[in-house]
Amino acid sequence: MRPYLFAITLIVLNLAGCASYAPKPLPERVNLPRSASAIVVNAAGLPFSSLSTHVFNPADGLDMYEVAMLAVANNPQLRQARDNLGIARAQSFAAGLLPDPQLGMTSDHPTNGTTGNTNAFTFNPSYDVNALLLRSSRKNAALANEQRVNLELLWQEWQVVSQARLLFTRLAAQEALMRQLQAARTLLADRYQRSQKALASGNVTLDFASADLAALQGIERRISDLERSRLQNRASLNGVLGLAADAPLPLAGEPEAAAIDPAAVRAGLEQRLNLRPDLQALQAGYRSQEEKFRGAVLAQFPALNIGLTRARDTSGLYSVGFGLNLSLPIFNRNRGNIAIEDATRKKLHDEYQNRLNGAYSEIAIALENLPLLRNQLQRTREGVAELETVAQRAEAAYRVGNLAGPDYVRLQIALLDKRTEAINLQEASMEQQIALEILLGPDLPGKIKNDRSAE
Repeated sequence: MRPYLFAITLIVLNLAGCASYAPKPLPERVNLPRSASAIVVNAAGLPFSSLSTHVFNPADGLDMYEVAMLAVANNPQLRQARDNLGIARAQSFAAGLLPDPQLGMTSDHPTNGTTGNTNAFTFNPSYDVNALLLRSSRKNAALANEQRVNLELLWQEWQVVSQARLLFTRLAAQEALMRQLQAARTLLADRYQRSQKALASGNVTLDFASADLAALQGIERRISDLERSRLQNRASLNGVLGLAADAPLPLAGEPEAAAIDPAAVRAGLEQRLNLRPDLQALQAGYRSQEEKFRGAVLAQFPALNIGLTRARDTSGLYSVGFGLNLSLPIFNRNRGNIAIEDATRKKLHDEYQNRLNGAYSEIAIALENLPLLRNQLQRTREGVAELETVAQRAEAAYRVGNLAGPDYVRLQIALLDKRTEAINLQEASMEQQIALEILLGPDLPGKIKNDRSAE
């Protein structure tokens, strides 16, 4: 009975260390915060140096950096991505565990034997040697996959930061444009009231008054379109920040972007791209596939299972034996899995090359577009300054009666259009600079860390 007692003891010890199950019900209500102040942001724990050194204080409004900080801390998609990182860590932990031995037991009771017969038993512990030999490739593949998921999370965080900054830039431009349109609406509304009085007095014709009405309605239409677009962008920003769609979000400050020297970027582009998280994630995924391919090659050799046997027959004779199971690699030899893993490795190799080539092309185009937009913005601002000078003189002439009202209105509309063009170019230039920062990758504080448990 000693082998049975030993087996029972092992089973009891294993059960004592088992995990327990507890149900986790799904939520029944929405939990979107309705205020940015309700969210705690640990600036020091943020992965980007430009954010980890900034103070988060929503009481005085959110500037561009605070919006980005809030996005990293509370974005719903990032929360799911961090859950995926937890799964990858669990898979890495599972791959590093040693394979368990197997235990077989049998018992035979004689039913027609003599008085000297006794119960027989067989006690057979065994171990799968191949599972132990393949452990290193499984563990290395899982570790590389964990690094891949971690780097993909970092890249996704950078994308969310950039998306929040782009929406902040658009809202700031729309706010500036709204101020221009409202000023023009005030001017045209006053002009329309005067023309209506003049029409009632018979001092102007209907065509004259209708032109003022058409100009005022045109501005009203542009204001309505801008209000709808601004509402949509505000809802999108709230979604990126993980807030309720109608949550108030006071914004403060102007959009900012780091100065970019195109010559310096081109000189260190290869080194910068090697540090980009998405490319590093592809490198880690390729290393994981290399380990899977190596494991498939190792698995083509005969599977080996060894064990010991302790037995007693019905006559009371005890015996000790040795067992060995060996597969014969004649037909399969794991050739199918080897071909699959090799083809997958080639796919990942080509994917990395394509991503690297695409990154170079996208950055080259962005570097060409940025100075072009800056030059256009400079020329437009010069045009605004010229029109402002003319408009000041025209206003003085209009007030003393030396300029007709319709001519004065047309000049003001032209000035509004030029200012609108400057605002749009300023927004496009800022968005292009942010897009270039996205392509170049984040400014990380030191080397990339694989341990993100603090998050």
